Amino acid sequence: MRGLWKLTWTEIKLFLREPVSTFFTLIFAPMLLLLFGSIYGNEPSPFFNGKGTIDISVPAYTALIIGTSGMLSLTINMSVYRERGILRRLQATPLRPQAILAAQVIVLFLMTILGMALLIIVGKAVYGLRFEGNPFSVLLAFVLSCLSFFSLGFVLAGLLPNARTAQVVAMALFYPMMFLSGAGLPLELLPTTIRKFSNFLPLTHVVTLLRGLWAGESWSKHLTEVGVLAAILVVGVIVSAKTFRWE
Repeated sequence: MRGLWKLTWTEIKLFLREPVSTFFTLIFAPMLLLLFGSIYGNEPSPFFNGKGTIDISVPAYTALIIGTSGMLSLTINMSVYRERGILRRLQATPLRPQAILAAQVIVLFLMTILGMALLIIVGKAVYGLRFEGNPFSVLLAFVLSCLSFFSLGFVLAGLLPNARTAQVVAMALFYPMMFLSGAGLPLELLPTTIRKFSNFLPLTHVVTLLRGLWAGESWSKHLTEVGVLAAILVVGVIVSAKTFRWE
């Protein structure tokens, strides 16, 4: 256990020294919030069922951070570590393989929580962010969403042959998903055809679940989202266990 925490602390420092990962996990979403908040404010709007732009954007941008951590950071980091032989060298240490992978998950989870916290602080301090849900329910949905996307990251890292390919494929999958899922632009602004297509995107279910619970809706209204994310988690864990390579 002591070795796990030492490795985790080292990975945290390495993460914070990487400007790209730090920017997109901790700074990009609050920057978007300030940008669109300065344009639209946070007055209740019938277009958003009585919610303000910031009220619906914070859970949506939280989904954006989750997707960035799972599909970009984890996929690319694991591929780089394998290509450079770092995973092979770590495997030769007394640490168990599960601890090495757990350290990656813990670091990304902590950074994702920090990103969400910064969003909430900015939204509350600048725009009077409103929250009508149950904090425990939102936290539980947050954890489920993170684990589901982390499992996708491990699947991609296991299937893709090298770091360069992993970076290209991860970005090609994630960025269209960001704009079509409601994580970048509110779902209400998307055309009907796009919204129907977005139902097939994993990130859409994260956005819908977090927005619903944030607004005080019950879990019973989001059984589809929970089922999809739970299925992604289970399948992702099974597939990544069979495809993940240390070298």
